[in-house]
Amino acid sequence: MLLKVPQNKIVYTREPLDSIAYTRRLDKAYTRYARLYDLSVKLLPVWKTWIKEVVPYIKGPRVLEASFGTGYLLMQYAGRYKTCGIDFNYNMIDIARKNLSKKQIRAHLQCANVEHLPFPDNCFDTVVNTMAFSGYPNGRQAMAEFFRVLKEGGNLLMIDFDYPSNQNRLGYWLTKLMASAGDTIRDIEALIQEFPFEYRATEIGGFGSVHFYLARKRPSPFPLEQRPSFQPLF
Repeated sequence: MLLKVPQNKIVYTREPLDSIAYTRRLDKAYTRYARLYDLSVKLLPVWKTWIKEVVPYIKGPRVLEASFGTGYLLMQYAGRYKTCGIDFNYNMIDIARKNLSKKQIRAHLQCANVEHLPFPDNCFDTVVNTMAFSGYPNGRQAMAEFFRVLKEGGNLLMIDFDYPSNQNRLGYWLTKLMASAGDTIRDIEALIQEFPFEYRATEIGGFGSVHFYLARKRPSPFPLEQRPSFQPLF
């Protein structure tokens, strides 16, 4: 018999009140543990299995990976596309560049804030974001930026933690463990629904706590010359 968590226990994390302090705290932690993070990703087979779920759904020619960490996922696909990557942490970027160089894989990597992507509208065929969305202080702004830079018909591929749909206790406590470590657990599916996406959500691991979101940007109903220009939400 499945031991379910009561519905009233499924509570999402509030957005950080001080987004700057939140980002600085995470950036400091990643700076300190960047090499350990790189080693742990390489040694944890289940983690690699989860994030590689996105690879078959990447389409080009232009791909953006937001918050690529030390570049493990980039090494699985970047050589086949015109790939850009952004991350907020300089140590992560440095390690990722070295990892890609060892494999002779090219990608344009730069430091940037996911909530203010340094790219024009309708720029990428695919945007990839794995195990990172829970580290952003403003989830809606990040989602708005993903939507903005995607071309019509482009794919947004996301993997992150959320509560299991069947409310089993193991998946629930894994999600709570990530929250206790400082992650902001959000209802990502509800955020996707705020934008003109067609999507599907699948639970791929962690007793239902690891979710894969495949979202396709719908075509605009307006002719190009009549479309409103993008305005930042905040």
